[in-house]
Amino acid sequence: MKIQKIVFGVVICLAFGTFAFAQFQKPEDAIKYRQSVFTVMSNSMGKIGAVVKGEAPYNKDDVAKNAAVIATLSSLPWQAFGPGTEGGKAQSDVWSDNAKFKAASEKMQLAVADLNKAAQSGDLDSVKKTFGAAGGSCKNCHDDFKKK
Repeated sequence: MKIQKIVFGVVICLAFGTFAFAQFQKPEDAIKYRQSVFTVMSNSMGKIGAVVKGEAPYNKDDVAKNAAVIATLSSLPWQAFGPGTEGGKAQSDVWSDNAKFKAASEKMQLAVADLNKAAQSGDLDSVKKTFGAAGGSCKNCHDDFKKK
């Protein structure tokens, strides 16, 4: 219950921040915003990954909570990649090949939604299958659009 309150608080803060800054005040604001969202998502992916790899015990409630966090946050970072927000760890291809970047972001969001659905079902085999696809979509985007 405590983690749900924390996640809810983070989501509310990010959502209200979104409304307040439909256009980010400075490029640094957009960079910080998107990196923060990706950090929280990465943390939750890591927790599920440890279970999938057998490095942590399977607790269906914890996996479900982490998958829900990822699914909720998966739609948030993209607005922070608008014109004039170049920089950070993003390669210039994010802006010069925006159609490819948008397609990659949509693919990730669909894969994460599938992971969340599997996690909510409590079926570990489904989690393992969908985790691979979700992680792969993240990796593909990192390979194509994130500075090494």
